[in-house]
Amino acid sequence: MFNYTGKLKNSQDPQRLSGLEIYKTVYLCDSPTLFERLGGRNNKTPRQKWSVGYTPKVTESRQTEDQLTRDMLASTASFINCVSGINGDSPTEITRVDIDEVVQSLLSNNAYTIMDNIRGEDRFGTAPVRNAYFALCSTDLTSSLDSVNGFTQVNQYPAPMNALQSEWGAVGNLRFLISSIGSVTYNASNKTKDVYNVFCVGMEAYACIEQDGYSASFIYRPPIYDGPLALNASVGYKFAEVPRITNDLWVLNLRCTL
Repeated sequence: MFNYTGKLKNSQDPQRLSGLEIYKTVYLCDSPTLFERLGGRNNKTPRQKWSVGYTPKVTESRQTEDQLTRDMLASTASFINCVSGINGDSPTEITRVDIDEVVQSLLSNNAYTIMDNIRGEDRFGTAPVRNAYFALCSTDLTSSLDSVNGFTQVNQYPAPMNALQSEWGAVGNLRFLISSIGSVTYNASNKTKDVYNVFCVGMEAYACIEQDGYSASFIYRPPIYDGPLALNASVGYKFAEVPRITNDLWVLNLRCTL
């Protein structure tokens, strides 16, 4: 018998499960035969209960899938460099003019927005949010985003409960989702600064294709099966899938610096 309960740790990657902590209760003595092999005398002896807390490999599997998709987008998506900033680099820091250019390109390419609008309400300090595309980026850009003209923080949404956990805010028709594993090209600007890739995507712009229906699987082997002395358990994961862009016109990489 296996009982799984999970909670989110403070360090969790908000976009996926990279910080999910599972507390797993394992009952090893459900059958007399197995109990006897573990040292029990008979099937009337109270069964043992092992409680093991750990971060399973399945969380790494989810993050690995994200990283593969991230690298695919960084290497294959069309890109636009930010040019309207004032830091003197190429590309520059992200600005409202650059964001508007990306949105205009996606609209011209008939890309569907992903999120519906959030209607304005009679609440102080809030503003309505347009129907929007997603912008996927690194957590390092949060300060730059706060400085963009017209940026609306999540806590300024009329209905913050409609925001995603990883969402930082919105500018025009882009809603920004941040992640600690966001895409960065190191030392790539004219001043050898790090260049941050902001993937602006419409609905169904890319997909993860499972090969022959081979979905990701989490493998757990309890101690009794993993070694002759039943001392150590083992966990792992495996999957066979390919991330790919389904329509090149519906995804753009907005490249910027800090």
